[in-house]
Amino acid sequence: MSVTEQAFGQLMRVYGRERPDFVRFDEGPHALATRFAADEAVSAALAAGGTVAADLWKLRTGQAQQVEVSTREAAASLNSYSFVRIEDPAHQVPARDPAILRSGVLGFHPTRDGRHVLLHPSFPPGTERILRALGCEATPESVGAACLARTAMEIEDAVAAERGCAAMVRTPEEWDASEQGRVLASRPPVEVVKIADSPPEPMPDVGDMPLSGVRVLDMTRVLAGPTCARTLAQYGADVLYLASPKLPASLGFLPDTNHGKLSAWLDLDEPAARDRLAELLRTADVFSQGYRTGAMERMGFGPAQLAQLRPGIVYTSINCYGHEGPWRGRAGWEQLAQTVTGLAHVHGGVEGPKLQPGAVTDYTTGFLAAFGSLIALQRRALYGGSYLVRVSLCQTGMWVRSLGIGDDSRVAAATPLESDEVRGFVVASDGGYGPMSHLRPAVRMSATPPRWKRPVVKLGTHPAEWPARDVAQVAAE
Repeated sequence: MSVTEQAFGQLMRVYGRERPDFVRFDEGPHALATRFAADEAVSAALAAGGTVAADLWKLRTGQAQQVEVSTREAAASLNSYSFVRIEDPAHQVPARDPAILRSGVLGFHPTRDGRHVLLHPSFPPGTERILRALGCEATPESVGAACLARTAMEIEDAVAAERGCAAMVRTPEEWDASEQGRVLASRPPVEVVKIADSPPEPMPDVGDMPLSGVRVLDMTRVLAGPTCARTLAQYGADVLYLASPKLPASLGFLPDTNHGKLSAWLDLDEPAARDRLAELLRTADVFSQGYRTGAMERMGFGPAQLAQLRPGIVYTSINCYGHEGPWRGRAGWEQLAQTVTGLAHVHGGVEGPKLQPGAVTDYTTGFLAAFGSLIALQRRALYGGSYLVRVSLCQTGMWVRSLGIGDDSRVAAATPLESDEVRGFVVASDGGYGPMSHLRPAVRMSATPPRWKRPVVKLGTHPAEWPARDVAQVAAE
């Protein structure tokens, strides 16, 4: 059995289904030069989502179909943002803030105890928090000296106390022995938990896609969370992306992650905005959120609270370190998940810690969150109930690691994606950024081809309201 099939089988056990005979993998040489089965894991996650989408379509219409995933195309999706091409220079935005790069904060730094720590400023406030914790200026020289003056654990703890993002590089064994690692070891890569009773809700009988008429409220940022809602949009869901005008955003990633979505401003510091959010949630089907643990509960929008407000809600929660354990309230990102779970240590080897050549935990976690949301929608349709779906970047990292660690020969045998090959994965659209090209959905389905019915738009383009459920299905191609 191939590693791809092994990973897919694990996800089918989460789903509670035998391996479907209508799913096929086109397995080519692995594309990412890493010792981990990154290509195989993301292929399995994509196929798992396609499986549930196909089952939902059959549940509604009786029509069966074929699902296919190319492992090469799936691997490309782990660098999806890098394949976006915007024709108008006026609309082009760098993925990283140049000021953050100039500060020298972002990246791995050696420490006094001979270890390394990863500093991740993410947004400008994050840079300030790290600099306060280190007590240094925003220059590469000052940051480097401050790190060499402390142990890696001291830096990790000091930055966490400032609510910033930093992580000591750990080996897989160190992470597995930690309290947080032990908590996650008992969890599957995606959790789908019934949290309340409610009557069954058949899938909406509108449109020509598995999730036509399903409403998804997206309140996430950067990659994993937005990828979840983008994936649900490719199966036909109406996605409303809400962002606060007060919070910083990774504008460079939006042309990749906002396919298929409406986008509106909503400032939850304003009481009227919270009332508006409650109104939107009363008729939503999925609420996908990526706030720190406890933040939504304090505002009145936690899982139990929403199960009362909107019986039958699917509440999808995405974070870095997991939803239980001592680190559940810490903010984190792709790079930090790779750092703490041992991926960066193994990938870098004797040369020191190094990130894999792709956002392995970010995008894969987004696809797993969509898979879990689809499972919950199916269970709601069949049995009723409100559901909590939980994923985390570290859960994903540990799952990828569990699929096996190759040696240097696996890295050497990687066959990188060539431009001619990638052109076969690319489509064109024209929206808020003008004419652009980007990767298509990486799942092929014979009866309901995944596609985005809305092109990418900029933040705040639309009012904070739902479209009519019978909106026309228009491919953004």
